[in-house]
Amino acid sequence: MGTRSRIVAWLRVLLPLTALAILSVLFLLGRKPDPEASIPYADVDPRELAERQAVTSPTYAGVTRDGAQLSISAAEALPGDRTSGAQAQAVRMTLRASDGRAADVSAGAASMADQQVRLGEGVRMTTADGWVLTAPELLASTTEGTLLSEDEVNVLAPFGRLTAGRMEFRPSGEGSGDHVLDLSGGVRLIYRP
Repeated sequence: MGTRSRIVAWLRVLLPLTALAILSVLFLLGRKPDPEASIPYADVDPRELAERQAVTSPTYAGVTRDGAQLSISAAEALPGDRTSGAQAQAVRMTLRASDGRAADVSAGAASMADQQVRLGEGVRMTTADGWVLTAPELLASTTEGTLLSEDEVNVLAPFGRLTAGRMEFRPSGEGSGDHVLDLSGGVRLIYRP
C-alpha cells in the first residue's frame, strides 16, 4: 500500500469524526431556548382569533346582466348579522365591460347586502382610459354592473380636473355592452390642454 493510499484511508476516518466533533461542540455550546419568550409573529390573541368569524383574502367573481366581468377581493371579510350586511376591509374591485372599458376601484372598507356593495373610506376609481376618480362613498351593483356616487366626486381626466355632485358608471342601455361615465350635479371643469 502506497503512501497516498494510507493518507486517503486515514482521511476517510478522520474527516467524518472531525465533522461530528464540530457539530457536537455547536450543539453543546448553543444557547438554551427561553420558554418565556413569545413567538415574534404572534401579535393576536389566539382566543380572540378562535372566537371571531372572519375570512382572510376572500374573492368574488361574476358576470353582470350585460356581460361585464366583475371581481371583488379583500384583505378580510366578516359575516353580517340580522341588522347589517357582511363587512370587508381593504377592498379591490374590477368591472370590465365587454367593450373593453374597465374600472378598477379600491376602498378601505365595504359593506355588502343583497347584490349591493357600499364602498367607503377612501374610494378611488381608475378607468382604463386614464380617468382617476375619488369619492367618499361608492355604491356598486353586482347584477347591473353599475357604480354610483351620490356625493361630490373629484376627477382627474386626461384633459383636466373635474368636480361633480354625482357620478354613475353604467351600461349604455342599448345591449351593446358599452359603459358610460356620467357626471352630473354641477359639473365644474378646469381644462388643461
